[in-house]
Amino acid sequence: MINGESKIARLRWGMIGGGRTGQVGYKHRTGALRDGTYQLVCGAFDLDVERGREFGVNIGVASDRCYADYKELIAKETARPDGVEVVSIATPNFTHFEITKAFLEAGLHVICEKPLFFTVAECEEVRKIAEAKGLIVGVTYGFTGHPLVEQMAMMVKKGMLGDIRIVDLQYTHGFNAGDDTNASEAQKWRTNPKTSGPTFVLGDIGTHLYYLSEVVLPHLKIDKLLCDRKAFIPTREPLEDHATVLMHYDNGARGHLWVSSVDAGNMRSHRYRFVGSKASLEWTDSFPNQLSYEVQGEPVKILHHGMPYLEDETNAIDRMGALHTEGLGDSWANIYLWIAQAIDAKKRGDEAFLKTHRYPGIEAGTEGVRWLENCVRSADAGAVWVDFK
Repeated sequence: MINGESKIARLRWGMIGGGRTGQVGYKHRTGALRDGTYQLVCGAFDLDVERGREFGVNIGVASDRCYADYKELIAKETARPDGVEVVSIATPNFTHFEITKAFLEAGLHVICEKPLFFTVAECEEVRKIAEAKGLIVGVTYGFTGHPLVEQMAMMVKKGMLGDIRIVDLQYTHGFNAGDDTNASEAQKWRTNPKTSGPTFVLGDIGTHLYYLSEVVLPHLKIDKLLCDRKAFIPTREPLEDHATVLMHYDNGARGHLWVSSVDAGNMRSHRYRFVGSKASLEWTDSFPNQLSYEVQGEPVKILHHGMPYLEDETNAIDRMGALHTEGLGDSWANIYLWIAQAIDAKKRGDEAFLKTHRYPGIEAGTEGVRWLENCVRSADAGAVWVDFK
């Protein structure tokens, strides 16, 4: 069980974006600062420089280390003996590639929002820079640090489900069921192709589903997929606010993924179901304490987090203990901790540790972008089956 004790040196950490009007900044700080593994020393929090400086001071950052933009941050922090070591990027999608590349070239580790970039080619370019510089690129896939996600992965690995046959994934909500007349700035950029990229909900929330399925089912690979997407609010075209993706896996399994921001009234958000020849698992963030384990011919078993009957690997990343809810903040804390451990290992040259250490890195970000490219290719061709490449 995680208790906040740290065995690695505290990382000097900064943020680009994530200020007062951002939607994800607090989630990043909740995750990073939870265990004392990171210390927030600087940031360029807002396009409005004075508002960003005021915000930074209010959360404990020195005024002279609240910068106008990422370029000023790089110039001044790299000149300091106590300068920043790792920076989180919580800005609109279209800025990710440029900013990530600049920080890596300056010798700094990066933690970036998803989708990582617009193209696989951009991912590969960044991967080469990171490898040449000996740096880590982390990606924040929210719920993949939850203990019961680890439990699902361990049960699949042990063969408790049998051969995987069906993968059913859903992340939907209704917060964009109306038009964008009174939308916030954080919402408006998500529905603009110039700032969001080639997708809206597929990239914004669908990549969470896809990566979590990769964590639970690392041995399955997609052979081909079909994506049908639609903008129910016409002003969002050519992007989508609703999409369905069908997937054929290399073992013959079938997958169904549904993402939508126009599922009016729905507050259940994530749902994951993995069906095998012997049993099924289902987990939802509506009941994050519980994992439903359904063996054919037997009563349904509800597994609770923090209990000794779970796998050792599961309880090793539990934070709250049984009876106390493990939620999104706990998951983010695990993700930030795992990335910190990767950075520490990279600094020590411990490549053996990195080969077995799970964290959402450049490979995870690249595969998310690859999945999006295939989805767009299928949808734009008229919702046809395409070979996954």
